[in-house]
Amino acid sequence: MSETDAAGDERHPVYTFGRPPRSRGQVLAKAGWIAVWLIFLSSPVKDLADGRHTTVATVLGASGLALFVACYLALVFRYTTRIVRWGPVTVCFGLLVVLAAVLAFSLGDHWLGLFVYVSVSAGAVLPIRYSLWAIPAVTLLMVLVGLRDDGLGDLLTNLGVITLLAGFAMSGVRQLIRTTVQLRQARATVAQLAANEERLRLARDLHDLLGHSLSLITLKSELAGRMLPGDPGKAARQVADIEQVSRQAMADVRAAVSGYRRRTLADELAGARTALTAADIEADVPLEPPAGLPGEEAEAALAWALREAVTNVVRHSGARRCTVAFTTRQTLAGPLLELSVEDDGVGGSGTAAGNGLTGLAERVEAVGGILETDRGTRHGFRLAVRVPLMEATIGSPP
Repeated sequence: MSETDAAGDERHPVYTFGRPPRSRGQVLAKAGWIAVWLIFLSSPVKDLADGRHTTVATVLGASGLALFVACYLALVFRYTTRIVRWGPVTVCFGLLVVLAAVLAFSLGDHWLGLFVYVSVSAGAVLPIRYSLWAIPAVTLLMVLVGLRDDGLGDLLTNLGVITLLAGFAMSGVRQLIRTTVQLRQARATVAQLAANEERLRLARDLHDLLGHSLSLITLKSELAGRMLPGDPGKAARQVADIEQVSRQAMADVRAAVSGYRRRTLADELAGARTALTAADIEADVPLEPPAGLPGEEAEAALAWALREAVTNVVRHSGARRCTVAFTTRQTLAGPLLELSVEDDGVGGSGTAAGNGLTGLAERVEAVGGILETDRGTRHGFRLAVRVPLMEATIGSPP
């Protein structure tokens, strides 16, 4: 993964989940998200504000609640990813358990909600093998402490289920996001490996193509140089051979580079789905190209058309949905394969073609095809490309 890609990943909300905040924006965003869930501390705060306890109990309760919140924030701010030092985590989590038990037992059932935060911390911080037993243990401790004031049935139906589900939900979310991050990293690695493999392929092709030709040119140049003083006629023939070999080498290189740059419909369909999804446009795109495609040049023209059309949809249409379809048509000139790209945006009627569509029309015409643009059935824009279908059977599934 390049440094630019890595930097982009680190700014991604999924990738930064669980990491210590690295900028002021991340601090504010994370603090805002966590602060929303602190609203459930309103019950113990209200209990302190009502004056039901002595002054000493109120001061101790407020101090204990402040320490509880500090430990909770320390855990969820910094330690919801891979943990290197377990000492601070163990201390903070142990304080959460002790403070929740002591405050709830001493000050009454209004404080039992603290165990929900303990359960969430267990799911967010502890490894899955530990959270599987820690969350039920926290719930059981909450029930035992709550029996001081409430009945078992009320505890189980009110807070027991919430404590249990909140902890396991946070554990599941944490595992899901970790898996998403790993998948993003794996995709970046696969893309880098594919690019490296393609570079190696091109290097091998160029070596194989040019190695023999350049060696032959060098040899004949030496021969021509030695023959030139005594036999100019033979030297001229060697120079002619050099010209022929160099022209053939140039043709081979062009062919290799053209094959390296050739677009395929399969690749462009995958790219179209990715681009439309990234632009928050509903993509109705076939998973695979139709069977029996025409020759490589016609397929490349269709691939370029799809690429240009999807690019215009993403950049200019403001569409919510884009449909890509293939259709076989029988005409007097023979069978045709039609590619249509239609959106429901605010595109024009196609009467004024830009440089991209003009170049695309020339590319399509070069393979005997036709490019058409008009308004779509959903008041958007529709681009259709038809190319001769010489090898596919009419009626084959698109």
